[in-house]
Amino acid sequence: MPLKVKSAQRGPGVVVISPIGSIDASTSNLLDEKVDNVLQQNPDVVIFDMEFADYISSTGIRVLLKTKKALKETNGRVVFMKLQPQIQKVFDILKAIPTLEVFASIEELDNYLDAMQKAARK
Repeated sequence: MPLKVKSAQRGPGVVVISPIGSIDASTSNLLDEKVDNVLQQNPDVVIFDMEFADYISSTGIRVLLKTKKALKETNGRVVFMKLQPQIQKVFDILKAIPTLEVFASIEELDNYLDAMQKAARK
């Protein structure tokens, strides 16, 4: 599914980013561009509403981590809500793996995340 990304001001210093569709190597640049635009506003909190995100690869995770890092530098926060089961599984895996160096390549990581998400959908 192609990716659409919406953003909305939720209050002073609070922005909600809502990706709709698959966040992968061919679509993550759209999310990255939206995040860059939001970060230029110097928000205190960025909320990722993941209700309609149906897939995420390592390139999507990279955008989320970039956002977290940028906000940490300004004492801001990143919050995630409405994670679909397959996306939640990826987040659980990433918490369980202290470093992504256990994977030989990005392709290997993406294949692993893909298999875990497919299993979570069943």
